[in-house]
Amino acid sequence: MLSKEKTMEAIEIMYDMFPDAACELTHKSPFQLLIAVILSAQATDVSVNKATPALFAAYPTPEELATAPLEDIIQKIKTIGLYRNKAKNIKACAVQLLDQFDGKVPESREELVSLPGVGRKTANVVMGDAFGEPAIAVDTHVERVSKRLRICKLDANVMEVERTLMRKIPKELWVKTHHTMIFFGRYHCLARNPKCDSCPLLYMCQEGKTRMNTK
Repeated sequence: MLSKEKTMEAIEIMYDMFPDAACELTHKSPFQLLIAVILSAQATDVSVNKATPALFAAYPTPEELATAPLEDIIQKIKTIGLYRNKAKNIKACAVQLLDQFDGKVPESREELVSLPGVGRKTANVVMGDAFGEPAIAVDTHVERVSKRLRICKLDANVMEVERTLMRKIPKELWVKTHHTMIFFGRYHCLARNPKCDSCPLLYMCQEGKTRMNTK
């Protein structure tokens, strides 16, 4: 596995490649970010951003979403995968925000994961982007990049990947690194056709070297 020093060397190169990496989910409040992240599970940010303008125009706050007809929510997000279950979750989430948190999105991970449809990854995104709390959300891109570069073990589960990144990256860089690794995985180190031949990290990427040698 890469050392802390080599890990940061790789991360710094990613910073240079994607200096403007940031959350690509369209939102105007912590509540809208929370809903957008719930909807993004097993879906692309692009597909979520196509659906949420109509959803947020009709139901911009927990109060309005909590009382919205479920069928209307379903109609507004039906272009997103798993839309029926997600519609139930975001309505239930809005209800719980009103019942338990005075209509405000909680800032702690423990409280966030108590909400319907919210797992650790979603909670980490909200903590980092809505409240500036140090957190690394391990999505499919972060996991793939971490394993290809051998920042973590190949057989590591998501929680182990997160712990390894937290150990190797300074806390104040967690949120920035999370977004940068997502951009690197989304636009360069793609799942099926990674751009190994033009990758500035090829010199330290064993998987990339193997891929290039087998072409």
